[in-house]
Order: sequence, then structure tokens, then C-alpha cells
Amino acid sequence: MVCSVDHVASGAGAAILRAGGSAVDAAIATSAVLAVTTQHMCGMGGDLFALVHRPGAAIEALCAAGRAGTGNDPAALRAEGHRTMPFRGDVRSAPVPGCVDGWCALHQRHGRLPLGRVLEPARLCAADGFAAAPLLALATSLIVGVEGAEDFLPPGGLHAGQRVRRPQVARALAEIAEGGRDAHYGGTFGQGLRTLGAGLYSAEDLTHSQAEWVDPIALDAWGHRVWTVPPPSQGYLAPSAAWIADGLPLPADPDDAGWAHLLVEATRWASHDRPQVLYDGADGDALLSPHRLRPRQLAIDPAARTAPSGPTRPGGTIYLCATDRDGVGVSLIQSNAADWGCHLVVPGTGIFLHNRGIGFSLEPGHPGELRPGRRPPHTLSPLLVTRADGRLAAVLGTMGGDSQPQVLLQLLARILHHGQAPGRAISAPRWVLAREGTGFETWLADGPDRVALEAGAPPAWERGLVHRGHEVQHLRPGANVGHAHAIVVTPDGTYAGASDARAGSGAAIGV
Repeated sequence: MVCSVDHVASGAGAAILRAGGSAVDAAIATSAVLAVTTQHMCGMGGDLFALVHRPGAAIEALCAAGRAGTGNDPAALRAEGHRTMPFRGDVRSAPVPGCVDGWCALHQRHGRLPLGRVLEPARLCAADGFAAAPLLALATSLIVGVEGAEDFLPPGGLHAGQRVRRPQVARALAEIAEGGRDAHYGGTFGQGLRTLGAGLYSAEDLTHSQAEWVDPIALDAWGHRVWTVPPPSQGYLAPSAAWIADGLPLPADPDDAGWAHLLVEATRWASHDRPQVLYDGADGDALLSPHRLRPRQLAIDPAARTAPSGPTRPGGTIYLCATDRDGVGVSLIQSNAADWGCHLVVPGTGIFLHNRGIGFSLEPGHPGELRPGRRPPHTLSPLLVTRADGRLAAVLGTMGGDSQPQVLLQLLARILHHGQAPGRAISAPRWVLAREGTGFETWLADGPDRVALEAGAPPAWERGLVHRGHEVQHLRPGANVGHAHAIVVTPDGTYAGASDARAGSGAAIGV
């Protein structure tokens, strides 16, 4: 089974499974098509994280998060008056992209079909064209005037269903299929990136792979083990909040206001100190220690808010998952950071650069401060769940920036604690934390956060949350509360998957 935000991408992954490819092959094929069709959320100019489950083997985690270029200088940014990293239009907010290194590392270890075969659906999609999804067409209004964005800016603007061709991206995919990561980072893309950076990136920055196999981290919750990737990802927040919530008196009915209150409090207590503790090299196991989390759990009052504010920013990301007949499961997340990233296109490639560097701090001496060779704190939070006997139970994730762990906590509670099917759990109304501003003031924000309720949320949630001391707001229909996808493996071995209808164009496809 394959689930993703775009039915074309899910179809490509399913076709790879039918051709005898592994779940990893299917995940790479899906990811590559998404890099073509959903450039407003992800692409080869962004980063990637993944988790892999193989029956009888240890869970594997891949960090393909890029490192800041050699020429980065936080003092220069501070001298220019920046208190936080530039949001758009500044290449200094773009670490070396890790996506392609991530594909190649995954394929080298677990690929079954040739890399060229796996990338061919994406190359054909870029060369022959694809129909613009409604969200893509809408998002092109953000890049009017961006040099190199012509693929998405036909005369009169892009409309849903209109064909989009990306010939330069097709050539880039063909180069990777033929020569792997060296052909990409040492070829047209690498040369264009160094030109755009004007001294920001050295040749050595592009020679070393951005992908690294790392030890996953995990905690138990609701009779299962919840796995994620370690820092610099904020993935630790989802199992932390789930562990806290597992020890709380959750009501049997998720429509009960007490359910929303306790999960909001678990989220805030798990995440309020993230700006101080999340950085490249942070100890993920220590962050998940029950000794650290138990006092936070005990501080929660079922009748009143006690927790400080938590992170609130949104983001431009895709999540996908894939499983195969051998029991392999892949949880993969890929991102631009914010919508189209830096709003800069690498010359000669058509590839937009991410702005994941906005996760860096500019506070002198902060462990997450911008430094050459350092990875920024990341919002990307893929999850993988196993049963007590080690069998795969689920792969799941969502886009949504800071709100990813918040959405994932709600899904974990519904699927693991309440036993809901993935389709029901994903389609259920959500809450997310919100704050005034652009949504990217994580390092500066001290003001109170609000519980933002999705349209259609149970009326009891608002009444009960306000009564318990929360500030509540209502989101307009269609507001961003994540695009989640999940595959659940039932005890009898049945695969049940769902793609979030909020994206408007996704699909869960079984083979």
C-alpha cells in the first residue's frame, strides 16, 4: 500500500510495487513524483527523513537533513539587524539540500529495482507534464516574479487541471538515474547552487553526503512502541506527548471536551521548552526519558490548564508511507520548510531551494545557533509504530510545521487507544495551537498560544476548553491543520490505509 498527498505519486509508488519493487523503492518513487508535482510543499531542493521497518530486524532511521554551508556567518546576519533567520529571498536560509542524498541512501541499502526504474515515473511526469492540483494552482500566486519559476506561471496564471511541464527537472532526474548523487551535487544542480550562493557553499560542502543512518528513538504508549527520528528533528515530541497522555484519564469519547483538554496539555508540557533543548546533536533518548516526562505528566490537572505555551508555526511539507508484501514499512517525510521555501530557484534546474535554515537561532552561543556544517532544528516528525512483539502496527505522519506532533498525538490516541480505523481517525476534526504573526516566530514568541479548532469540531470542545482556562479560536473552513496519511497493519495482517481528504488530491492505493 502507498499513501500520499497526490494520487499521481501514490499511483507511481503502487506501480513500482506491482513491478516487484520493495516498499523502499515505492517510497522513493512516490517521493520523486511529489518533488515534481507538489513543488509548493517539497522538492529536490529540500530535506528528507525516513524510518524503515523490516520483519525481524532493528528499526532504521535516516536523517537526510542538510548542513549549513561553509560561508555562513551568524555575526554578519546580526550586524544586518536580523534577530531571526531571513524568511524568504535569502540563500543563507538554505542549508545544502538533503533530499537526493536521502533517496540514494535509501535505495543503496534497501532498493530492489534499479534506481533509474524507480525514478522513471517522476522523470516522465516532469517531461510529459501533469495536471496541476487545486492547491498547487492556488499556491502559484506566491511566486509571481520569482526568477526560474516559469514552469508554474503561464500567461493568465495557472489553473487547476492545467498541464505543467518541467523539462529541467526531468533532466535532473535523468542525471540522478544515470550517475547517482555525484551527478546531482557535482553536476548542474551543484554548480547552480554554488553560483546562487556566491561563496556560501564550498565544493567540499557538496562532496559529502547529507544523508546519515542514525539510531531511532522510541517510547511506549497505549500498548505499542512509538518510533521516530532523533534530533535535529522535533519528532521526540509525539512519543513524549503520547507517553504523557497514556497516563491521563482520557474520556472514552473523543468528542468530550476533557479529551481535547488533556491532549492539549500533554502537547504543551511535552513541547514548551523545545527552543532550548532541540538542536543538532541533542540527546534524543534523554529527551524521551520517563524521569524527565513524569513531573510534566503529574502537573496536568483534568479540570484546568496548567501548561505553558507550546510551538505553533505551520510549514510546507509532504508525508508519505508505503508497505510491501514482505512486511516492510516506510515512513518518509520531505519538505521545503515554508511553502516554496526561500523563493529562490537554482539556476538551470527549475528546483526551488528550501528555507529550512529558518530553524536556526541567531542568539550568540545558543546550541541551535547558525554555524557552518550544522543542521538546523527540524519540524519534520515521521512516526512508525510496532506491537509488543516487534511486528509493524502502523506508519503515519503529517505535514504542518510545529503542529505535526499535535496532529500525530490525536491520531495515535484515536488509532491506538480508541481503536479507530485510519480513515476515521484522519478525517476526524482537529485542534492545533496558534499564535498571532507570520507563524515563524518560534525563537521570539513569548505570548500565549490559543487552541485553534478546525471547522466541524465538536461544540463541547470549545465550551469545555474555555471553562478549563484555554483561549480558543475557530479556524475558517480549509485552514491548515495538516495533511496526514497512515497505514495500519491489523493483527490479522490486513493493511488499512488512508490519505487525508484535506489535501484534495491524495490517495491511498493498495496492491
